[in-house]
Amino acid sequence: MKRWLGRAEESLGNHSDRLNAINIFPVADGDTGTNLYLTVRSAARAAHDAETSDLGELLTIAGRAAMEEALGNSGTLFAVFLAAFAEPLHGTTRLTCTLLAASLHRAQIRSWSALSDPVPGTMLSVLEASARGSAETAAGLTADDSNHALALTLRASVQHALRAVVRTESQLGPLTDAKVVDAGGVGFLLILDALRASALGEELQDELLDGLHGYDIQSPHIHNGGDADGVEVMCTINLSPLDAATLRLHLDELGDSVIMSAVTAVEEGYRWRVHVHVPDAAPALALIHQAGNPVNITVTQLASPPVGAEAGDS
Repeated sequence: MKRWLGRAEESLGNHSDRLNAINIFPVADGDTGTNLYLTVRSAARAAHDAETSDLGELLTIAGRAAMEEALGNSGTLFAVFLAAFAEPLHGTTRLTCTLLAASLHRAQIRSWSALSDPVPGTMLSVLEASARGSAETAAGLTADDSNHALALTLRASVQHALRAVVRTESQLGPLTDAKVVDAGGVGFLLILDALRASALGEELQDELLDGLHGYDIQSPHIHNGGDADGVEVMCTINLSPLDAATLRLHLDELGDSVIMSAVTAVEEGYRWRVHVHVPDAAPALALIHQAGNPVNITVTQLASPPVGAEAGDS
């Protein structure tokens, strides 16, 4: 698992520029690759420093670090994925095909529920397909805890994820118009292939990305930031489940891309990571402060300067 997160960090670092280039949904802010890379890096560093042989405990530590340092939609969804992926693995020291299927299934459910308005054709669809592929394969390998069974299940999950990435272009209008696949979906595919390679002692499959629309080096830089309005607000806050549900409702009324996920249990209820896109930060921050005492508050402009422009030109 430590090797997985380390290789995922390396892979995303190598691909971040191209992921940024095709990042046009939900906003064309060109930062999906960077956000995923930095969030996975936080998880990898926490895992590297953890002294435990319990897979669930290790990935919970990594998932908590990712959640606290999550950036953007893609980074936040990865953090939710990793924290949920860890849950079925508590008390275990070895990954099997059955545990892999259970972890991907749990992560799928948690990731879809963390978003107020989940949209097909995104990282969520790719995660769902990988979970389905692993579940179908593991079901045919009942009571087989061999490495061979794990290999078959991992490969099936990657292949299902790849097919889902290809489908994203036809599932979302902005991607269809731009003739590209979803950047977050490609990023998750890279993360999943890093798991396959690390668990099986194999190499990453760079050829997975061959033929993906918009992903060739010579393809243009799709996003230019011109259509991205408003700001992204993120923070961490301790709330009861009821107060969290109320805050989510109010944020839904103000903006979109609302993600709320529990990081860990605290005396007041849970420590939540909050993410929202809004036209103006002030009303959202006012609601958040009314709900509790937020920390790690960040407000980021969604618009980014056109490629080749200086920061002052935007």
